Amino acid sequence: MQRTKRLKAVGALLTAAFSVYVLLDSFVIEHRTLSVENDAAAQFAVQTDAPESETVCLVRTAARAGNAEQEDDAVLKAEETVLALPDGAEIIGRYADEDTSITLYTFRFDDTQVYAADVRLSSARYLKTAFADSTYGRNVTDKTSSIAQEAGALLAVNGDYYGARRSGYVIRNGVLYRDSAADGEMLLIRTDGSFEILSASAASAEELLSDGAWQVLCFGPGLVEDGEIAVTEGEEVGHAMASNPRTAIGTLGEGHYLFLVSDGRTAESKGLSLSSLSALLAQLGCREAYNLDGGGSSTMVFMGEVVNNPTTNGKRISERSVSDIVYIG
Repeated sequence: MQRTKRLKAVGALLTAAFSVYVLLDSFVIEHRTLSVENDAAAQFAVQTDAPESETVCLVRTAARAGNAEQEDDAVLKAEETVLALPDGAEIIGRYADEDTSITLYTFRFDDTQVYAADVRLSSARYLKTAFADSTYGRNVTDKTSSIAQEAGALLAVNGDYYGARRSGYVIRNGVLYRDSAADGEMLLIRTDGSFEILSASAASAEELLSDGAWQVLCFGPGLVEDGEIAVTEGEEVGHAMASNPRTAIGTLGEGHYLFLVSDGRTAESKGLSLSSLSALLAQLGCREAYNLDGGGSSTMVFMGEVVNNPTTNGKRISERSVSDIVYIG
């Protein structure tokens, strides 16, 4: 009898230990799959130690694999589209050179402080992404501001937190790192600068590369499609229905982009629901817009400074560490 009890106790202890390990392995323990010093190095790197469930495929896009001069021929001619700002919008930052123009605004919307960066680029190659610690892997994280500083970003927002998941295409700066699809919707940013929101099962990673994929982000959902609101209150589920800090990226026209972050979970800013965020982005003039990781991750950095008030629980203003950023640089 005593032996049976001891065996049961040992079994319960082992089960608990295994459960703790699984949780730590999924959300805490770093899995550094590949160091990415720069795009050129990544294009030709060979991965040997990735787990079978997470094969890393480093493949150059069709455009990049061709004539080297072809990589630079996707020169954008920014359309004369205008960001339709609400009354009371205030300019809080500006940057301009011959290839990049950034104007940073802040304004109130739905009892929430919003930060919107109006970006015009001569080429989509300036719309980049970067990994925490320049490393592709799971649970490898750093603050958005730190990743932005290492990347030399003019403007940055948190990305899709790919490292917290085992699936979802990861194509960054024209390089394929993960080719396992996920549920939901993904954002395809092509080398010509165009945006398209697709079902995660609409195409294989190789097909996306053949279609000129420059960045593929998997968080979602799509917020605006062809100028129309793509999310309604009835379509929101679970925590997405709540008002939260949000991060989104959109395009208003050729060479014209919008980076947007909202505060939330504080007395000063309640945050936005997905339907409210969609309505705002459509009102601002986005033709396509996509939801990135939000909540405590929502952070915008401009010229080395965090411009919003990132918070996880509303009690303390601080950055959450994330696995990646989307940036202009």
